[in-house]
Amino acid sequence: MQETPFCLRVGHLLSYSMSDPNTTDFTNPSTFILVGIPGLEASHVWISIPFCTMYAIAVLGNFTILFIMKVEPSLHVPMYYFLCMLAVTDLVLSTSILPKTLSIFWFNSRDIDFSACLTQMYVIHCFLVIESGIFVAMAFDRYVAICDPLRHSATLTNPVVAKIGMAVVLRGGMLVLPYPFLARWRPYCRTNIILHTHCEHMAVVKLACADTRISSYYGLFVLFCVKGLDVFFIALSYIQILRAIFSLPTKDARLKTFGTCSSHICVILGFYIPAFFSILTHRFGHSMAPLIHIIQPALCGRLGHALPTSRGPWIIVWEHSTYDKQPYRSSKRAPLLHAKDCCNHPS
Repeated sequence: MQETPFCLRVGHLLSYSMSDPNTTDFTNPSTFILVGIPGLEASHVWISIPFCTMYAIAVLGNFTILFIMKVEPSLHVPMYYFLCMLAVTDLVLSTSILPKTLSIFWFNSRDIDFSACLTQMYVIHCFLVIESGIFVAMAFDRYVAICDPLRHSATLTNPVVAKIGMAVVLRGGMLVLPYPFLARWRPYCRTNIILHTHCEHMAVVKLACADTRISSYYGLFVLFCVKGLDVFFIALSYIQILRAIFSLPTKDARLKTFGTCSSHICVILGFYIPAFFSILTHRFGHSMAPLIHIIQPALCGRLGHALPTSRGPWIIVWEHSTYDKQPYRSSKRAPLLHAKDCCNHPS
């Protein structure tokens, strides 16, 4: 049977790299080559359309969130502070990945400096951990707002929100710091071709000709002990939230309260499911087609990140307008009582 074009293209790239005397014996390559999406080079221009659309949505949506937050003082409450943190995080993630991806698709600009590659690796994985921490903070905020609304303003004060944000950033920065250092210290004597659209951690580590088990094990530690714990705390928060929702006296109150949390649940699922699938297939899915390793995190992951940015501004407007119409609003408790909180008050 005739070999597929994907295998031919990748085989030619790898054989060229292995046979080139300038790339067969190096410990610190000056550049890496990002292939993009192997096997679909002829379709890169068409594939760039959804990527470009997602980037435009991410930039427009996130800046809209930040602008609305700045001009609307009544939104200066913990829920929207966390939403702003999420918007900034998504702007950094999108800008660190998609411009280079689009330059590969449009201009065939595949080279990336070794140091720039390691920097991109650090920024991407650092902010993915930060984003995961923000989701935990948002889940905790919803838990307090729905299950114990009378203590919400006393529990989540501005200093507490600032400390939570600082802890989330420090956790991401410190935990991901070993990634680029471990990658820099390893010799690269095989190839400098990365079969990806960006410098993903395991995609770079696999190019090293030394023992990479430390990087692999540490990556699994970050996955299960950080994101795994985050998922556990998020699930615990929403279990308590659902218990509170189903204990409400009327169906209308239950639907209204659940509706204000459903967007958070969808965004969280859209973030964690592709992330876990991507990391696990990189480590254990050796029999899977290489194209899956590229398409899944590049497209599904970005789609998950684009989801909150495309809906974020409308969630703000809808929730704010709903809250303004609640009969339980008072001037002293205005920042505290949202639609979801008012459902906890007796009629």
